Amino acid sequence: MKIEAITLREIQMPLVHFFETSFGRTYSRRILLVTVHCEGVDGWGECVAGEDPFFSSEWTDSAWGTIKSHLAPFLLGREMRNARESAALMGKVRGHRMAKAAVENALWDAEAQQKQQPLWKLLGGTRREIACGVSIGIQDSVEQLLEKIETEVAAGYRRIKVKVKPGWDVNVLERIRSRWADIVLSCDANSAYTLEDAEHLRKFEQFRLLMIEQPLWHDDIYYHARLQKQLDTAICLDESIRHARDAAFAVETGACRIVNIKVGRVGGLTEAKKVHDVCAANHVPVWCGGMLESGVGRAHNIALSTLENFRLPGDVSASKRYWKEDIIEPEVEVSPQGLIAVSDAPGRGYRVREGWIEKLTVRKETLRNEN
Repeated sequence: MKIEAITLREIQMPLVHFFETSFGRTYSRRILLVTVHCEGVDGWGECVAGEDPFFSSEWTDSAWGTIKSHLAPFLLGREMRNARESAALMGKVRGHRMAKAAVENALWDAEAQQKQQPLWKLLGGTRREIACGVSIGIQDSVEQLLEKIETEVAAGYRRIKVKVKPGWDVNVLERIRSRWADIVLSCDANSAYTLEDAEHLRKFEQFRLLMIEQPLWHDDIYYHARLQKQLDTAICLDESIRHARDAAFAVETGACRIVNIKVGRVGGLTEAKKVHDVCAANHVPVWCGGMLESGVGRAHNIALSTLENFRLPGDVSASKRYWKEDIIEPEVEVSPQGLIAVSDAPGRGYRVREGWIEKLTVRKETLRNEN
């Protein structure tokens, strides 16, 4: 598999509805798409970095510059046996995992196409359909939140996750549970609390949550281990898990009982599989987190979610929840039973709508080997 060129594109897509976390509110996305051109095959990847360095230290503009100036030169003109080899080549650059993931995942797509194999099978997946949950952001009112939950429950989603922060937590969870006593419910704090809030977080236990996701600092494992000892509810780690070593540390110290795997956060599908394997070996279930991806990133999330230890519903929901018109076809759809069927088409499993992408593109650059 020879990498002849890499194309970077920034597209801009407005969200159907704003999405708010403890970091702030998002109305639209600046999305960086990566296309690797490999001997007649085009593989597509998506950088999940946000517009600003709030969720992580990366953002759209930093990822563009990192790929152009540092990652692409390691890869252009090279022959590789498989996409996994790119992870070691890009490893010379410290951090910048979301930028690396965009390139590596595009190479996984290209490899699967060249081998005429669905990406999920190339990854070693076994599931023919994946269970879906939804993540619902902070709303303008509790009533607005309840309306959204009503819609998603009626649509068949198997797990409802709501964002929480100080002042928007216990009262909100109480309203949800009083209306839906039996739904699978979890909450995501996005690092909004500290260990001093342990007594307050214990109040969440009355709501029978599946998990509390990342309640403490984004880079912490140690204090989460201390907090987990004080809670009956499972802690799920997200931002703290950057690679398989973090997962091993978190599991061994008892910092969590569930792990969220985001492909971009851990640096690509190769490392995501390693995190999955560490958790599987320790009987810790995982699920796939979302980052407001377009259909390209969503397709990679679906493929990853077919691995055996993805035992909990992920945030891989339908395209229409986020976009009036997605950049893939068919768009991702969820059945009334809360499931996404996995495609047998080679590669990512969804066709890229290149004409529509061109209309959404605000900048584009193709990088080639100058030698």
